[in-house]
Amino acid sequence: MLSPASAAVVRATLPVVRANAVAITGEFYSSMFAAHPDLLDLFNQGNQADGRQKLALASAVVEFAGHLLGEDAAPFDRIAERIAHKHVSLGIRAEQYPLVGHHLLTAVGTVLGDAVTAEVAGAWQEVYWLLACRLIAAEARLYERGDLDPADVWRRWRVAKRLDEAVDAVSFTLVPDDGGPVPEFAPGQYVSVLVDLPGGHRQPRQYSLSQGPGRGSLRITVRRADGGAVSGYLHDEVTEDDVLRLGPPAGETTLEEGDGPVLLVSAGIGITPMAALLDHLARTQPTRRVVLAHADRSPAHHALRRECAQIATGLAGAEELYWYESGHDGNSRPGRMDVDALPLPADATAYLCGPLPFMHGIRAGLLRRGMPADRIRYEVFGPGGLDRD
Repeated sequence: MLSPASAAVVRATLPVVRANAVAITGEFYSSMFAAHPDLLDLFNQGNQADGRQKLALASAVVEFAGHLLGEDAAPFDRIAERIAHKHVSLGIRAEQYPLVGHHLLTAVGTVLGDAVTAEVAGAWQEVYWLLACRLIAAEARLYERGDLDPADVWRRWRVAKRLDEAVDAVSFTLVPDDGGPVPEFAPGQYVSVLVDLPGGHRQPRQYSLSQGPGRGSLRITVRRADGGAVSGYLHDEVTEDDVLRLGPPAGETTLEEGDGPVLLVSAGIGITPMAALLDHLARTQPTRRVVLAHADRSPAHHALRRECAQIATGLAGAEELYWYESGHDGNSRPGRMDVDALPLPADATAYLCGPLPFMHGIRAGLLRRGMPADRIRYEVFGPGGLDRD
């Protein structure tokens, strides 16, 4: 916890830091990349370009400061867990935190100027290192659990199968290129894929595993993003027998133990972790009640639809609901997903994945209908979160 002296300073300066947090993190990334251009290969430059990364970092630091002061009712544990999993999937190491801390605290001084006295700088340095130590410890546990070397998380995987899943989505089934074992993973997790792009740039992206464990392989299903350098490369250049570099499976949004009803709600390529959850449930708990609800642009854009429908036939209590912007089709409903039309069995746990506005709307609707916040789990693509009720 913060020392009493630092707590008083942070409480007094938190409003101005909060008001300038995005400017601070923007300056941080700019100065850090200028000094260490090799780090450009570790950060998603798409998220840098649209500002989501600096907004996410600003939010995390400010919310952690509020958490330390006891002013923020939102739990920070889930945010810290999400960040730790993201870091482990990319091989972030403890020795990198001093560099980040130096540039972040320098950015505070650059943006706020003379208002940052030695006392203020010391208090916010204490905030940073409390956050860093918390993340380092969480990441160390994940590395140990996965028997991973943080300095060497990337492994070569061969594309055993490529399959078009929709007009703009393709699946890659991957096996270890060295013939070694497939790591254990939980349905709902993701892997990082590291690709060398034309021009010498290297970029990571995270993709949910779209099939449950126990098949001797990993599978990702990738939708071509508008202007997406990595998704475009995978669609256009990668075929069977090519080799990709993958980080270890990671992610905290996994199936909880129990036998209660499960509500799987997705939109767009958010279907991917739901397909893995559905696959796992059909193989391990075929009598469990499952509601699969999905929204998409059209049936032609709905990745993994046939597979999920076939898997659902193996679940005694499965129900499928689809919404398409293009209108009614079969058992679908026209227009955007109507949260009030979702079956909501007693004691159900909901899993959400899709664009942030979609998940905000569904989560708000489920809360309004009486579902407790701790029974609504969600996967977030890219930086950001949904931790507010």
